[in-house]
Amino acid sequence: MLTFFLLAVNPFSVSIGSAPEDQEVYYGCRLFSANLVAIIILSKGQCGLSRCITCYLVAIAVSDFFVIIFAVILNRIIRLYFKYSLLSTTPGCRFSTVLVYVTQDCSVWLTLAFTIDRFIAICCQSLKLRYCTEKCASMVIGILCALSCIKNIPFYFIYQPLYVVDGVPWFCDIKSTFYTLPIWQAYDWLDHVLTPFLPFVLILLLNALTVRYILMGIRARKRLLSMENGTDPEMVKRRKSIVLLFTISLSFLCLWVMHVGRFLYARVTGKGYFTGLEVNDLQSIFQETTNIFQLLSSCNNVFIYAVSQHKFRKELQKVLTSPFNGIIGFIKQ
Repeated sequence: MLTFFLLAVNPFSVSIGSAPEDQEVYYGCRLFSANLVAIIILSKGQCGLSRCITCYLVAIAVSDFFVIIFAVILNRIIRLYFKYSLLSTTPGCRFSTVLVYVTQDCSVWLTLAFTIDRFIAICCQSLKLRYCTEKCASMVIGILCALSCIKNIPFYFIYQPLYVVDGVPWFCDIKSTFYTLPIWQAYDWLDHVLTPFLPFVLILLLNALTVRYILMGIRARKRLLSMENGTDPEMVKRRKSIVLLFTISLSFLCLWVMHVGRFLYARVTGKGYFTGLEVNDLQSIFQETTNIFQLLSSCNNVFIYAVSQHKFRKELQKVLTSPFNGIIGFIKQ
């Protein structure tokens, strides 16, 4: 989502008449550069955030950065322009698919981990000093990344070659046993429960409890200060927190609801997932649309959590103007 900010800075760089494939490359490069800038800015620690929050935001930005690399650049753009590259072989396809699932899971669960951290910081003051620390955040991030890798290893074994040419297996096709063996069915259900059902429910619940806590604090502050109008700066700040929390929940829900719908459609109809090459098929269009929303979900965390911060915007402005400042300084000399 930082890309949209960069597009606003330089809107005339868009090629109006470009082909869809060129636009996909263009926006992929934009997402790549935007997330890289976000990582650099957050890593500097100049955004006025605590080290614990910065640790989570950097981890989220890095996971989103890898989603762009594996899911967009390697899995889509390179396959588009180099259709019969190493990534299009069945082993390459399997490996890249696992990497896509791992990075997306990391992005989702790190978002949940940060939500839990903010819930504890606001609503559980007794645990705040022990849990909301940089050391604890680093440990949680490491555990979640390791578990995401372990959880998605079985995806490597569910694919078979779509066809074989001169002894070389090409592309990936889901094995029929994936839809018939109970162990694979259980794993598929577990995968969708863990991502996104459980994270969404927890994020929604924790945000609801946090909003309730903030509203109670606002009412208590109003009674204490005998204020009827929202002129208290502290209450204005808390209202902004409520808006931010609702944005997180609604964003996660809207961008993952199609993924959930596709999963339920595959289970009810028994048609499975589309793995063919026919781009005009309705099922293929629905599946690709779902993938786009998933990628957006992995790209908007930094926008929600960091771009809304005033100091982050100032640091972003410094990064964007630093090349011009250097040129101006050189000319003045």
